Amino acid sequence: MRADVRMPGRPALRWALVDAAAWATALFASVWLRYDFRPERVFAPDTWMVVGGIAVTHVVVGLFFRLYGRTRARGTYEEAVDLTMATGVTDLVLLAWVLLDYPPPVPRSSPGTAGPLALALMFAVRFLVRARATRRAVRTARGRRAIIFGAGGAGGRLASMLVADDDSPISPVAFLDDDPDKHRRRIGGIRVLGGRRDLRRVAEEVDADLVVLAAPTAPVEVVEEISEDAADAGIDVKILPTMGEVVGTPGVHDLRDVDFADFLGRRPVDLDAGAIGRHLTGRRVLVTGAGGSIGSELCRQIARFDPERLILLDRDESGLHGTQVSLVGHGLLDTDDIVLADVRDAARILEVFERSRPQVVFHAAALKHLPLLERYPGEGWKTNVLGTANVLAAACEVGVDTVVNVSTDKAADPTSVLGVTKRIGECLTAWYGDHHDGTYVSVRFGNVLGSRGSIIPAFTEQIRRGGPVTVTDPDVTRYFMLIPEACQLVLQASAMGHDGEVMVLDMGEPVRIDHLARTLIRLSGRHDVEVTYTGLRPGEKLEEDLFGGAENRRGTSHPLVQTVDVPALDPACLQAFTPSATAALKAHMGALVGVDADPGDADPGDEDGGGIDAGARRPPPHPDTH
Repeated sequence: MRADVRMPGRPALRWALVDAAAWATALFASVWLRYDFRPERVFAPDTWMVVGGIAVTHVVVGLFFRLYGRTRARGTYEEAVDLTMATGVTDLVLLAWVLLDYPPPVPRSSPGTAGPLALALMFAVRFLVRARATRRAVRTARGRRAIIFGAGGAGGRLASMLVADDDSPISPVAFLDDDPDKHRRRIGGIRVLGGRRDLRRVAEEVDADLVVLAAPTAPVEVVEEISEDAADAGIDVKILPTMGEVVGTPGVHDLRDVDFADFLGRRPVDLDAGAIGRHLTGRRVLVTGAGGSIGSELCRQIARFDPERLILLDRDESGLHGTQVSLVGHGLLDTDDIVLADVRDAARILEVFERSRPQVVFHAAALKHLPLLERYPGEGWKTNVLGTANVLAAACEVGVDTVVNVSTDKAADPTSVLGVTKRIGECLTAWYGDHHDGTYVSVRFGNVLGSRGSIIPAFTEQIRRGGPVTVTDPDVTRYFMLIPEACQLVLQASAMGHDGEVMVLDMGEPVRIDHLARTLIRLSGRHDVEVTYTGLRPGEKLEEDLFGGAENRRGTSHPLVQTVDVPALDPACLQAFTPSATAALKAHMGALVGVDADPGDADPGDEDGGGIDAGARRPPPHPDTH
């Protein structure tokens, strides 16, 4: 029910008179058609009586539907719905009048012709007024003059909002769209002046200084081409997120700068929420490395499935604080679900597991920086190998149902300490899957954009400082995905994995790091930053692999997840070796997974070769995620 019926103010009263005139015109026209254009019948007293009565009826009904409120936006979908309902009620009144009054004051066919005609006239006047106002707004654009690429639904809604908002700092002055059928059309009074290749010409024609990408499904090459052309023309670029990311009607507050993630072309992840929910809802879940980039996002996504308990474990108190704030809005660190512990400490990890009794464990704690682990392989051994063994042993001891070991693409045919240690972690996980109850799986994926210590923040800081941006090799490539996407697929893999398997996530196409660096420089708007090449570091590959050469990949029920088997490694093998030198440790780790290790990179001037003992005397790198 609509309430608060008020008399309209002066501007709204004009609209009431417009609607009354529309009904009068429609009624006279219906009678005129019915009586073969005979004026004496059209303007008979009975006709005038009906015209006056129906006009007043429509205004009263319109007040009930708030058609004439002071803040009513004209020509909108909402007004169209209300106007249709008000006209329908009025037409029912007219129908009852001509059926109950005998002889009828106007032909009984009048409700069938006058009602639709009156509604069409009311619509026409409103849309003409709106189009005129839009054109006036375009001609007198205030603030930044914007070209909107994408004359579809999202672009049309955005343009309407920008035009209607008197305080908007952006005014749409033209559309671009690659669909030739839309060229020369008007969308909300704004003309479509060409396709993306016409950007420079149209920008000069309409004096635009901004282009807004409002085509959420546009291919990556389109986004990149428009961004490059805009940069060459000295035009800024903004992007409208997908409608799933927009709350309510899109507006200027939703626009953001283009970032490198927009050039990845990652397709939305289609999750089997039912399977994940059955796996996590109402269960006790523990996440190691919960203060890191992947661990914290895992916690946020797991929390959506309403687990009985979510235990956050990390050695970094600041990371735990940040994750708790993102989950519950405060960082009091005052609950038993926030656990400060180091995966290297076997006794402490077992104590935590015995106290919390988790049913599902996500092991995301790891050292991940390849160059540091090449210098200090002992630290990688302690965290990535022994730490993983400690988590697996504790999980086995308390009967955890599912353990998910977060791995890396560098574990496929590893050439670095990071890759070898993570490969050992996969093999240890496989051994527990073969010899103990419960499900033990690993999930392997590559680089994630925006993770702590990843390449994007590093390049961004180098650009901010004026360069140079350092790239190892002009041809080096890496796989990238977004943190939420990686975590979603980790959850999916955890719900569908089988003992001992390594689930490999679809990383899309590899990205040239040189191209990434130059794209970020261009997006920054700076022209004084150079790219320099430093050469591949020890252990680095020119191109990463998601699968080892001897691994037999298999498909799964999810199109973005494949699986491979890895050989099982008995954790007893870890206790039989206590190396004191870097070369010996590297050789031992390589032997555990059947890869060659180069002992020649030990420092001959250091008795320990910078190895396990020497590394232990320095502050270790922080355990984080990929």
